[in-house]
Amino acid sequence: MEIFTLENSALRLEVSSQGGTIEGLWWKRGAERVALLRPGKKNGVAVAASCFPLVPFANRVSGNRFTFAGREYQLAANTDWDSHYLHGDGWLAAWRCVAHDDRQLTLTSCQRSGVYHYDAVQRFRLGDDALEVTLEVTNRGAETLPFGLGWHPYFPLTPQTLLQAPANGYWLEREQWLAGDFQPQLPTGLDFNQPAGLPRRWVNNGIAGWDGAARIIWPEARCALQVRTEPPAPYYFIFVSDPQFDPGYAFDFFCIEPMSHAPDDHHRPGAGRLIPLAPGEETRLTMRLQAQAYG
Repeated sequence: MEIFTLENSALRLEVSSQGGTIEGLWWKRGAERVALLRPGKKNGVAVAASCFPLVPFANRVSGNRFTFAGREYQLAANTDWDSHYLHGDGWLAAWRCVAHDDRQLTLTSCQRSGVYHYDAVQRFRLGDDALEVTLEVTNRGAETLPFGLGWHPYFPLTPQTLLQAPANGYWLEREQWLAGDFQPQLPTGLDFNQPAGLPRRWVNNGIAGWDGAARIIWPEARCALQVRTEPPAPYYFIFVSDPQFDPGYAFDFFCIEPMSHAPDDHHRPGAGRLIPLAPGEETRLTMRLQAQAYG
């Protein structure tokens, strides 16, 4: 495992070759450093990192199987703590560096086993006050399959943290952390059309009707973070853990996960918003994280 550092006068980024994970992103304000993502543990475990890529799709497929173009596909569980093929393979893979300097980094990964055969690329670029990450995937299999992309960032959660991420509906959570029935109205606690605090309880829901833009505010740090995706991601997943599930968790981080498709879209007509890629075709998604002064 290798840790790569990108740095300029305003930002510092650390990225790991294992899982292609971000292990830290800090905004440098004078002598002060403000963590824009939860600092990672740099131990090669993606769920202990600051952010990891979701490729060749995000979240779970119910039953670990799906039918596409008249053919049924069976997925295999990829962790020992979840019975599903979770978040694809990118977060578990070793990534190779093909370009690196103070402001840019390009990592690549290839998958040639299981249902999905693909090449993935992550391009990290530091601007004056923003990190831009582009995730690309190319179908290297022998047949057309539905693909999707996203990220799983962990953001610091403080007593005064506010989130704004406009949306208009959500999926209930059902057994095995799967998406359940769709609800066309957001309840109190999941309505972030205006800046609102995060619940201090278990939250694990897919959110619909997003425009790909969110704002996180940390008043204590006099800092805000603008999140934008291009093209605009129409969905995000929101996650707040719980000490009963995650011993030692102290409501000190939360996740808002941009996704190009809805959870379990493999089981929706036409594979929902997943993108059918023929052999050799590719798709990409870009996420921009911009630090801003607040207050």
